[in-house]
Amino acid sequence: MSSSHSKAKNKVNDAAQPRNGNASQSSNATQPEAAANGDSSADAAIVQPVAAGRPDDATLLDWYRLMHLGRILDEKAANYLKQAKGWSYHAPCAGHEGIQLALGLSFRQGQDFLFPYYRDLMTALAAGITPYEIVLNGLSKDGDVAGGGRHMSNHFAKPSIRIQNVSSCTGNHAPHAVGVAKAIKHYQADSISFYSGGESACAEGYFYEAVHGASTNKYPVVFVIQNNLYGISVPLHEAFANLTVSDNFTGMANLKIIKVDGTDALDSWRGMQEAIAYVKSGSGPAMVHAQCVRMGSHSNSDRHELYRSPEELAQAKAMDPVKRLRHLIVDEKIATEEELVTLEKQNRTDMLDAADRAEATADPKPESYAEFLIADPYPAKEDRSAAGEEMTLLQALNSTMKEEFRHNPDTFMWGQDVATKEKGGIFNVSKGMQQEFGYDRVHNSPIAEDYIVGTANGFSRFKDEIRVLVEGAEFADYFWPAMEQCVEMGHEYWRTRGQFSPNVTIRIASGGYITGGLYHSQNIEATLTTLPGMRVVYPAFADDAAGLLRTSVRSRGMSVFLEPKYLYNHAWSKTVVPAGFEVPFGVARTRREGKHLTIVAYGTAVHLALQAAERLAQEGIETEVLDLRSLKPLDEQAIYNAVRKTSRVLVAHEDHVFAGFGGEVVARISAECFNYLDAPVFRVGSKDTPIGFSPILEKAILLNADDIYNRAKALLAF
Repeated sequence: MSSSHSKAKNKVNDAAQPRNGNASQSSNATQPEAAANGDSSADAAIVQPVAAGRPDDATLLDWYRLMHLGRILDEKAANYLKQAKGWSYHAPCAGHEGIQLALGLSFRQGQDFLFPYYRDLMTALAAGITPYEIVLNGLSKDGDVAGGGRHMSNHFAKPSIRIQNVSSCTGNHAPHAVGVAKAIKHYQADSISFYSGGESACAEGYFYEAVHGASTNKYPVVFVIQNNLYGISVPLHEAFANLTVSDNFTGMANLKIIKVDGTDALDSWRGMQEAIAYVKSGSGPAMVHAQCVRMGSHSNSDRHELYRSPEELAQAKAMDPVKRLRHLIVDEKIATEEELVTLEKQNRTDMLDAADRAEATADPKPESYAEFLIADPYPAKEDRSAAGEEMTLLQALNSTMKEEFRHNPDTFMWGQDVATKEKGGIFNVSKGMQQEFGYDRVHNSPIAEDYIVGTANGFSRFKDEIRVLVEGAEFADYFWPAMEQCVEMGHEYWRTRGQFSPNVTIRIASGGYITGGLYHSQNIEATLTTLPGMRVVYPAFADDAAGLLRTSVRSRGMSVFLEPKYLYNHAWSKTVVPAGFEVPFGVARTRREGKHLTIVAYGTAVHLALQAAERLAQEGIETEVLDLRSLKPLDEQAIYNAVRKTSRVLVAHEDHVFAGFGGEVVARISAECFNYLDAPVFRVGSKDTPIGFSPILEKAILLNADDIYNRAKALLAF
């Protein structure tokens, strides 16, 4: 290199590490972390851009170094595939590097929140994930900082610096980005949330919900849309009327839309800085629409030559962002051809060294799959000795929520129709909450269940002390749009290997008996309990409702709290609720002692079982009634003890019998207690039909005490 260019390079190196932190940080600030990962300084050295306008020559040269490094890493991933060594999923970033470089460099480590998508290798590299760490992820190694190989390759994350581990479900992370932006605004933090995704994800309903919510509430989030004109093999014109997909959002108030050439690093940087300035002004969110090209196939499982012409592919390669920046550097005499070749050779040496070191590290241990399924719960203790007052189930829920909001000022609640003047939801369970705790902590959301649950996930990322309590849907029947986010939250802790726990409790009014018909009477616990990484509880009495809700809210990890709405104000569920009452997860409660028969139930079915047991008692049959209270985790030992005691078991629940949760209870009893049974395990529940609106039809369909009594008699006669 010439002496002037040597000085420029020295300036780049002097400014490196961590180029996207605060300006006052020294260049050695992240060296201990790099050393801990076995990284050379060359892995991590990236320059801090000097201004929002055109960067100086040294910075541009380092941009090229970084962009070229990303390109050869992208090519290395494809080679690993050909060698069958790993990286079994690879979505190349070639053609997107301009916007990805600008996005990654705009992110401030440990200060902002970055939600990349599966094509964001260049973004990840520019944001602070080293080549060594990128290869660890691609080869699904135990040392993968995203989560130890638990997620697909090419899903880059580093939670320690706030680069988030996101789903493969395209665009799914949009409400998460908005949720954490919501927390940023509440806590008045100097942070920005960055969402990155492709153009096709913009068609997803939850993406619209996210942009709508962010624009309505002026949340500090930047949506970066990387438009390469294809959704796998689907050309953009078949999916959108507007080929510039950001035009679909022009009607949203407070949203600033900025269009850039995503193959041009300088124009992309200009657009990102404009977006950041707008967001920092408090005026609302920004959307950066970057027009890119896809130089390769969608992924290694796609063959783009089957649907793209040679002419189109040649045109895409002509827009190569790496070559464009290289030409600029040579044309403007920032560096000579020889100097760039030297730089590129050093990049390749550093990359291959990082790859060799990563390849030599350990794979995950097979038995480690059982670790980090869900965060440890609050250590609740069931103590009924304290004084209390008699309450309905609804009163118990309302008073417990208020107590928990007083207990932890970092507790929040939102949902549809939960806080409107003197009303607190359809059933007034949250009545008085907003009046006491204010709008910021308790407020309404749009009718967008996916958004409600997804933003809870995102909000809880801001800090671990936060507890979010959302009404996932006004009725369980309407929760299905949020199921995608529910599934997502269930594997966050496992997928990140314990680096992030969504501390969220989802309340849902469940069940029938209110003549609600098809859309106000469903039970959904059978579906929910199949999902790993979450707790599911279903109380039947006021004290248990209070105790389980307190434990749910105080626990780390996700809980679904199913509320039997028929029992909200029913005398059946009314009990004395001891002050500060707690109920541990996974502990059943015997409601009635017996020796001839056990009825296992939960929710409203517990009361129907007790009525049937009373009728059986008049015939000299002593029936034990076991209230599960917690479905996941399940108190298997209490069930087995009851089986050994009575040798006959009937499982009763309000849901349909076919594929209902009772089938799981029966299967476990059959596997663990077969030798203790004097008869098959029977089940009883509602009819396997939709639930009719007519009171006559509803009564004929839903479980009742006579159904339980008759089934118990049949079991006793076996």
